[in-house]
Amino acid sequence: MNELISSGIELMLIGMGMVFGFLAMLIVAIKTMSSLVLRFFPELPAGQHPGMHHGDDLGTIAAITAAVHQYRKKYQKKD
Repeated sequence: MNELISSGIELMLIGMGMVFGFLAMLIVAIKTMSSLVLRFFPELPAGQHPGMHHGDDLGTIAAITAAVHQYRKKYQKKD
């Protein structure tokens, strides 16, 4: 019986050690990838994010708005 308990504890410690090792490697990998991304692709200053419109393409925005309005008007649920 003593041998069975010691074998179970040994198996538990090996399993917990492997999980701890895997999680430690995962943390190191995530931190490394994060530092590489920030190094090669730095954050843009405020107000210069891609996708922000500064009034340069108002015709396209107006066309999209009109299309969405027409779609909603056409397929509006009638309860």
